[in-house]
Amino acid sequence: MGNREALVESAKACLLQKGYSRTTARDIAIGAGVSLAAIGYHFGSKETLLNEALRALLTDEWATEVAGAAGTRAGDDRAAVVGGPHEQFVATWRQIIDSLSNPRTKALWATQFEVLSLGASMPELVAELTKMQGEAREGLAHLFGGVDPDADPEQVQAIGSLLQALLLGVVAQGMFDPDSAPTGEQLAQSLRALADRISPSA
Repeated sequence: MGNREALVESAKACLLQKGYSRTTARDIAIGAGVSLAAIGYHFGSKETLLNEALRALLTDEWATEVAGAAGTRAGDDRAAVVGGPHEQFVATWRQIIDSLSNPRTKALWATQFEVLSLGASMPELVAELTKMQGEAREGLAHLFGGVDPDADPEQVQAIGSLLQALLLGVVAQGMFDPDSAPTGEQLAQSLRALADRISPSA
């Protein structure tokens, strides 16, 4: 493993152990077994490295794990339908909610919420993370089976945005009030009922 990869792995461990704001450059360098200067050489700043580590945790690890456990296949930032869209939607939510019992997953989401809360005082952080949102929304749209593989890109982004908002809310419920967290089937039924309710009148 090269210095760059070692830094990313150390930053991932620090994010899960300490969170975003309490992780220092020295923490990361010690964990990677490299000098402080290596962070600047490979990433330019500690924040850029932490952002890369957070992206890797969410997309390379969390999304892949959820897709595999839910019976979908990850590839080209998409999840291939196994069973059908309804089954994929329900199974994916089930895996997400169940995964919150894993301390590593809870630590990851706690860090994600911390990063969101830091946005008010760190606009440069939000600007950096915003660059990743398009990819994240597309990934969620396919992960949940919400769009066809050849769907219009604007529709993919719109559905992904809805799922992103729903995901943050469901995860928050699952972490802080697990007894109230909805099941995948309940979410599917609620979305169908809401869609029927707000559909334009004929």
